[in-house]
Amino acid sequence: MPTILIVDDDDAVRALLQDLLSGKYECHTASTAEQALQYLEVEKYEAVLTDIGMPGFDGLQLLKQVRLRDLETPVILISGKGREEDTANLISLGAFAYVTKPFNLIEVEEVLKRAIGEQ
Repeated sequence: MPTILIVDDDDAVRALLQDLLSGKYECHTASTAEQALQYLEVEKYEAVLTDIGMPGFDGLQLLKQVRLRDLETPVILISGKGREEDTANLISLGAFAYVTKPFNLIEVEEVLKRAIGEQ
């Protein structure tokens, strides 16, 4: 079973994503980007799903750190403040995909399937 890391400072969003995805993936969760980096030090993930807007170290900084450590791990960014032009910019920074809130749970699942190469 593929292992994914879900990073969001909102307990409800984190729990919702874990509930949705735990049937198909082993889900690890982190409430901060700093905590996520600690997990990334000891675990290999097939994908990282992270909120952009978090206090302190944010999702963009986490994306940059993942890119520095491992070019293979797909990072999917989530944000409630999305604009159309953000998508291309985030992809150019190394994000696998960008999903805006409120997100469609089926869309998140489909993006994850593509990210880890499932059909």
